[in-house]
Amino acid sequence: MLDLDWHSFTEPQQVDVLGFEKLAMEKAGLIREIIPRYRTTYFNHIIGGYAAGYYVYLWAAVLDADAYRAFQESGDIFNMDLAQKFRKHVLTEAGNQEGMHQYFKFRGKQPDIDALLQKRGLK
Repeated sequence: MLDLDWHSFTEPQQVDVLGFEKLAMEKAGLIREIIPRYRTTYFNHIIGGYAAGYYVYLWAAVLDADAYRAFQESGDIFNMDLAQKFRKHVLTEAGNQEGMHQYFKFRGKQPDIDALLQKRGLK
């Protein structure tokens, strides 16, 4: 919630960070006794380059959810033929060609974010 409030600004401006956090928590209906686990400064390490790491984690989650969906769509989450195809194209041949090309050989299509959105209850 707090990070979404930070991203609501449309123009750069000076902000009292602690005051901004307090208002954001009040807006969310949190009482003073509930101390937020994540504060603005918690995200300080993404400034200066680590943001790309977060993107990689999210992209890995997209691939994971989409690959699992392939098993669901087959009607058998223990589908051995599909598992062998995944093993061959994604794991064994990793590095032979560009990663998305290898994934396409397994899945037969580009990954879709819908599986992750559903997994996380966002769709």
